[in-house]
Amino acid sequence: MQTTLHVLNGSSTAHVFRETGIPGDILVWREIFSQGPLSNNVSSADFWETRKKWIARTFKELPEEYQKTVVEPLEMLKEPYETINLWFEFDLHCQANLLGMMALLAQNTNLSPPAVFLICPGEFPGKPDFKGMGELQADELEYLYENIIVQLGEIDFVIAGEAWKLYVATDTDALEKWLNETEFWGNMHLLKPAMQAHLKRLRTNEAGLNYIEQKLLDIYSKGAQTRHTIYQRFWKDEKIYGLGDTEIDLYLQPLIDRQLIRL
Repeated sequence: MQTTLHVLNGSSTAHVFRETGIPGDILVWREIFSQGPLSNNVSSADFWETRKKWIARTFKELPEEYQKTVVEPLEMLKEPYETINLWFEFDLHCQANLLGMMALLAQNTNLSPPAVFLICPGEFPGKPDFKGMGELQADELEYLYENIIVQLGEIDFVIAGEAWKLYVATDTDALEKWLNETEFWGNMHLLKPAMQAHLKRLRTNEAGLNYIEQKLLDIYSKGAQTRHTIYQRFWKDEKIYGLGDTEIDLYLQPLIDRQLIRL
């Protein structure tokens, strides 16, 4: 076993990461904490059982497959690694997953050891429309590892812990108050805009639509008449959410059910 564990958010990054010269074992995080039911205790069996049932029902996946690809790999976090590197991105999808991972680490260890580091790019040289690590090549991932890695300290876990509780609670007033009053973000430098995006989607307008639903309806009303076109225009304007097409469908379906959109 290596002394270092790299936690990678998604399979696309993992494929390229294996071509780098960066040593260490790999744990691929395959959950989507940006969607579905959550609770504070990420280390509990009930937490993962609830997630398994929701994922299986929502995305028509086998519970056994979820257990094999999502839950079982998390056992690696209990191994005696000296260093754990978290590779997550700037969007809400990744930041929610990062908060969940940090909550899991905080609940499972006293953090000394392992030392926990974060690689979290919000931009990349020469890529003005940077969307995430999935578009990078092996040498570019090595660049990130050499240039933007930071060690997470106690204050970072405190901030992440506060954010996780608020994220799970979905209390808009409490979340807005916390965002307005928090002045120091430590190494969690991309958390605030992601949580602001989360706050926007929690609230609904007079038509009963949240921000994402209203955005999708506006895109449709302006001439996007196919799912693919809607996806493309949403990704262009709202990459902060980090939604894939299957997640966007979760927001499209209520609009279709209400016959506001016909696809």
